[in-house]
Order: sequence, then structure tokens, then C-alpha cells
Amino acid sequence: MSLQLTELPLRSDRGTAGKQITIRSNSFLLESFGQGNVHHYDIVIDGDQKSPPALNRKVWKGFEDFYQQGQESLRNIGAVYDGRKNMYTFKPLKLNDEKQLFKIDIQGKEHRLQIQKVAEINMMELQRFLDKKGSLTPNILTAIMAMDIMIRQMPSLTYPAVFGRSFYTPQEKRLLPGGVEVWQGFYQSVRPGVGKMYVNVDVSATVFYQSGPLPELVTKILGRRSLDELRRGLHDRDRHKLEKILKNLQVETNHRGENNRRKYKIMKLIPSTPDKTTFETDDGKKWTISQYFQSNYNLRLKYPFLPCVVIKKDVFVPMEILNVVSGQRYMKKLDEKQTADMIKFTCQKPHVRSNKIQQGFSLMKYKENPYMQHFGMKVKPEMHTIQARVLQTPKLSYHDSSENATFAPKEGAWNLRAKKVFQGVILHSWSVVIFTSGLPKPVIDKFIRQMCETFISTGVNVTNRNPPMTNANPQGNIEQTLKDAYMKAGNAVKSAPQLILCILPGKGVALYAEIKRISDTVLGLPTQCIQSIHVNQAKAQYCANVCLKVNVKLGGFNVQLPKQQIPFLSQAPTIIFGADVTHPSPGDFNKPSIAAVTASMDARGVRYSAATRVQENRVEQIQDLEGMVKEHLKSFYRASGQKPVRILFYRDGVSEGQFAMVLKEEISQIQRACASLDKGYKPKITFVVVQKRHHTRFFPIKPTDADRSGNCPAGTVVDTDIVHPFEFDFYLQSHAGLQGTSRPTHYHVLMDENKFTSDSLQELTYRLCYIYNRATRSVSLVPPVYYAHLLAARARFHRRGDEWSDSGATSETQDAAQQLASYAPVNSKLNSVMYYM
Repeated sequence: MSLQLTELPLRSDRGTAGKQITIRSNSFLLESFGQGNVHHYDIVIDGDQKSPPALNRKVWKGFEDFYQQGQESLRNIGAVYDGRKNMYTFKPLKLNDEKQLFKIDIQGKEHRLQIQKVAEINMMELQRFLDKKGSLTPNILTAIMAMDIMIRQMPSLTYPAVFGRSFYTPQEKRLLPGGVEVWQGFYQSVRPGVGKMYVNVDVSATVFYQSGPLPELVTKILGRRSLDELRRGLHDRDRHKLEKILKNLQVETNHRGENNRRKYKIMKLIPSTPDKTTFETDDGKKWTISQYFQSNYNLRLKYPFLPCVVIKKDVFVPMEILNVVSGQRYMKKLDEKQTADMIKFTCQKPHVRSNKIQQGFSLMKYKENPYMQHFGMKVKPEMHTIQARVLQTPKLSYHDSSENATFAPKEGAWNLRAKKVFQGVILHSWSVVIFTSGLPKPVIDKFIRQMCETFISTGVNVTNRNPPMTNANPQGNIEQTLKDAYMKAGNAVKSAPQLILCILPGKGVALYAEIKRISDTVLGLPTQCIQSIHVNQAKAQYCANVCLKVNVKLGGFNVQLPKQQIPFLSQAPTIIFGADVTHPSPGDFNKPSIAAVTASMDARGVRYSAATRVQENRVEQIQDLEGMVKEHLKSFYRASGQKPVRILFYRDGVSEGQFAMVLKEEISQIQRACASLDKGYKPKITFVVVQKRHHTRFFPIKPTDADRSGNCPAGTVVDTDIVHPFEFDFYLQSHAGLQGTSRPTHYHVLMDENKFTSDSLQELTYRLCYIYNRATRSVSLVPPVYYAHLLAARARFHRRGDEWSDSGATSETQDAAQQLASYAPVNSKLNSVMYYM
């Protein structure tokens, strides 16, 4: 039966551990979805599969009006169209042939629309899948896609900005720095559950360019108070920055009056200004752009000092005749201030978010939606109520000399008062580099004293409390500075250096990145960076957090779970992996993607080894997983003297559409890695995909079932109703809420040779979330995956060259092979310590 249903493990049982609570989810039950057939048609407009959805929808609207005059209205058969190539109806269209061509006139221009029937979908097949009586066929995927398009049809006709499953409206927006603004929107998608279909509705937000006059946007992008500050002209650096942000932005002309606005895309900016840019008209007369606009449009330019904009080949215009068209998405990476402001806008307490979701549900007008009525789709107007469970908090152990050394935390968090780390290191060979001139020596001395006292009280023994200090220029030769500090650390106590502590002037990325590149790839020595603001304050709590990081970087560990809490790890040699692939920011098709894999090296799952690889841009599969797994298995053997007989592999960053690829490619790479070490070596593998990028949220119903942030408590697990109809998956909210609405993590098992029960995998995963090495609270993501995130982010800094400067020009001038070669490998001395913490 399992072969017939799915390649993946089936859910063998429901979990029963923990305390039962009733919660709401932002899933709305689809009470019915019609039992007839859905007809699927392929649409091609103007012979091109890639024409833009906005144009396609106009042509489609023209086709609807045209077909309306025929025997049967398209609207009466509920035709829905996705704006690209798929169209669905609940009654067949009357076509003359299998493939029919229509000519549609839109504003005097003829468009060709070709329509061809491709399939008929029996909706009963979908119900069989939901009832565990049939597997997930391409037909069922098409049926779900058709329903998705049915619920999207109305918003796509009503709202200005629609991207995929979300639509946005400028009614509720907030300005961000840098000429952009965040709009609130709503997300909706149809999802299968156990025996039923659900509509998942959520609040979403995305960033748009601010619309209006282009010169105003320019001042905001460049962070100036007014255009007057640019009267002396633009530096090349500013112009490059502008061009990077404005390229391909849609603008419209404003100098010919309201009814004669033409739209263009910005191709580039030229260094020359309108009063210095000349051209010749057909009659041989020479003009500057400023003169031309004065003469032809009676327009005296207010900002002739701004560079000209190229809107067509050899067509240069002044900036002030252009307005930015509303509703254009900003796809570049946000800076720190923009990100902070965006978080403030999107961070909503659970009760506020659930009210907003209910508002979004009303905006979608499912009840009045004629398309859904034609297809027999009816959605229940209240959020779905689910039976969830709250798993018991695990016990944690610190060093025996701690007060109350083994204890169960309350509400997912605890503090280090009177606690000593489980295994502290001895710190004797270290030095301090001060990259800021704003700190008097007594202030630094006081901070180092406070740091040493906190380290010792927390269980890290500092034998040299007067480390050598170096004052350094943050713009100087960082590599030489760190090499000198390395030598000073070693010479002071005549032993191998362990750590360089760097005091930085602020949050600037460039200096931090260069320090990490040199320490990780050249010196092979951990560094700990501290901002000068913390040195001034010298707070014990801050020093304790630094201590947790330093202890782990030097090979110690902070906290562990007693053996009886983690039987899967303690009963037999077991290795836990965490893996992630991170990609460069959207629109960057040059920089490589980075694969990071971490793996435990002991029976407690607390110390991890590290491996990273740079690979081709946006390749989701981990290309050298075999090599990375091999390295980790060797590290485990060196650390414990045993070969793992069980592998638990948590893989992040994989969508449902990629499960088959992971199953086929990555799991076989793990098996090959084992066999390459010894032909007969076949540890049992459990492979779990970890997903954070989803829109499922949980809301407690009773105040007594909520934590102090109003969220469901840490340990809330859901494996009923809204999960897969029969595969082994669950949602786990493993952390206590801090602000906003918590996002549970979705775990989906792709292979399970270790035969986990629901309870055993859910409880192990939850307990591991309490031993994340740099926090005194449970975290939202299983730690090996969290470490893989940190590791991948760190590897971005290992690129040689001017990568972190404002211009960032180097990445665009290199091809893919040069890009890959520009990343330095991590010094092998660091592979078995958690240097990236």
C-alpha cells in the first residue's frame, strides 16, 4: 500500500505526548469544491509564452468581451485565467478545433490568442487523495492549482499589485528610508489537509518604490535632505549607486499633459547633465537638452544639474520630466535601517494578526465570488479549530558546581545566574585589537576586567587577565594588524594563540567581514568582535553572552540534555546533520550560492564540526554533499572513536517541489559517502526537511493556553487536520514568543530507516532546540540547521577582494568561474570548532 500512495514515509501514528490544547490556525475549511470535471486549456498570446501577465490579462479581458457575443458567455462557464498560460472552466468551451486562434483588438493593436484543450480533471480523484485512497498524481496537482487560480481571480481583477499568491494595496503602507515604502497585503493559497482542503490566508508585506517625481526619489535614495544638496553635481559613486537601484524601473513622462503620458523603462544614467548634453535634429540644428525642452515645451528645467536618463537607445531625457509609476516591487536587499523599520511595520501581536487575517478573508469576498460558485467552492468563514499538544519542557544540565545544576526552564527561557557552563575552556593565550579611537584606556581596562570576571564566574578559566593590546586603524592593513596581534598573544605566554578580541567602532560590515576573512581563512584562529558601545557600558549580561560564544569557539560547550532525555542519541553512536544552501540577494546572477553542512561530534549533540562549499548561482541541490558528509563522518570518528550507526539529517531550504530531487540526489550522496569509507558501512538514515518559509500560524483560544507574548507556548505541536493527508510531517513551535506572532517550523520526513514514532521524533527535535549554544532560551529551529545558517552567512565573508565596499563593483566584473575561485577555503584548524558562532 505504501508504494501505491507515496515514495515518502507514511505517518504511522498520531503523537499523544504532551498536554492537549485547542488552538486556531489561519486555515479556513473548504466545505465543498464540486465533484464534476474541470477543463484545462493552454493559452498562448502573440505566440510568446513570456509576454507579461498585465498585458496577457488585457488581451484575455478583450477575449472575454469578444466571446460574450457568442452562444455562451465565458463568465457563465466560470473561466479563470492565471495571466500566463493556464485557463480552467467547469463546462467545456465550444471550439471549432482542438486548437483555435482568435484575433483580439486592444486599443487599435491586434493580438493573437491561441487556445487549446490539454486535460480534463476529475475532482473525485482529489478527494480520494485526501482520504488516503490514492497517490498525488499530476492531475491532482493541476486540480489544486486550478482551485488556487479560482480564489485568486477576483483579487487579480480588483487590486493593483498581485504577485503570485499575494495581493497588495497602498491603503495601508509605511515609508521606509531610501525612497521605498512597505505595503500591506494578503496571501492566500489552497492546501490539502487530512480528508479536507483548506484555504490558508495570511497577512503579508512587501516593499515598493515610492511613486512620484523621479528627482524626489533620487534625493531619498542618496539620503539627502533636499535636491539643493546636489546642485554641485553627482559624484561617480553616487551615480553608480543610483543606476544600480533605478535600472529597469518603469517611469512615465509628465511634460505633455495628463492624457499624453508615455511609459518607459530606465536603461541607464549618463554622467552628463541636460545643459551639457547636445544632439542634432533632422534639420542639422544643434541643441542642448535644456534648450530643446525650453523651446519645444516652454519648460525651463529646475534641476539641470542632475544626470540625464536613457529611456530608449540614444534617447536622453532630463530626470524632472519623469514620474515613477506606482506599484513597482523593490527586489534589492534592504539595508539595516530599512529592515528594522519593515520589521516594526510587520510585527503584529497574535490577536492583532488574527483580526487582520479575518479582515483579509472578508476582503477576498469568497462568498460572493461568481468564479468559485461556478466550481462549487464554498469556504467556511471562521479560522479552523485544531487540537494541538504542548510537549513537556526538557531538563537541562550545567556544570555540577552550578546552583540547581539540572533544571527544567519555565516558558522556554532561563538565565545564567549562579550557573557554570558544562565544559569550560581555559583561556590563556589571547590579545585585544582596538579599531576605534573613541575609547579611553581606563574604559577598555575596566571592560576587560569585567569580561574576565564574568568568564571566570561562568566557568571559563582566564589565566592571563592582562592580554596584550594593539591600537589599529580600521582603514589600514587589517591582515598585518591581526598577524601582529596573533604574534603578541603567543609571545605573551609562550603558547599557541587561542583568540583575538576585536573592538569595532560600530556596525559597519566591511571591517567585520575583513576580520573574519583573515581569521577564518588565513590565521585559522577564532576572533570575537565587540562594538565599542558595549565596551562603554560593560554590562555583566552582555559579557555573559560573549562568554557563551567564546567558550564554544574555543572547543567547550555550554549546556546539555541528560542522557535519558535523548535516548536516540545516547543508546547508539548517532550523528546529527544540519544543512542549508543560501543564495545571493535577488537579481544577483553572478555571485555563487553557498552550501553549509554541520554535524554533531558527540553523544550529546552539543559540539558540531563545519563544512562549506561555494557552488553555482541559485543551484538548490548541495553539489558536493558526498564530500562534506565524508569529512564529518571522519571528524565524528576522530572525536568519539566510533562510527555512527544512525544518521539524523535535517535539511533546510527545500520546497515541496524539490522533494523528489533531494530524495534522488542528496540521500544517495549520503549513502555513497558512507560506502566510500567502507563498502559494508550502511548506517540507518532519517532525512527530515525543515521549512520556515510558509504562511501557517497558530493562535491560542484561551488566555490560559498562551505565553506572555500572547502566542502558543513553546513546545506546541500540530500533526492533525492541516498537515499532509498521510505523509509523516508536523508543525512545531519550539520557542517562546518575544514580539509579534511566532512562526512554527514545519518538519517533513523524506526517509526514515530508524523507524521513528511521531512522539519520538517530535520530542527529540523539540529538546534539541534547548541546547543552541549561544542562547539561554529555546530556539525556533533545530540547532544543527541554525548552525548551518550561521556557517553559510560567515562563508560569504571569505571572498577575497573589495566585496564589502559601497561600490561592490567586483562581483559584476567577474564571470562565474572567477567568482567561485575568489572564495578562500577555511583554515583546516577551525573545522572541528564552532568558529562561526
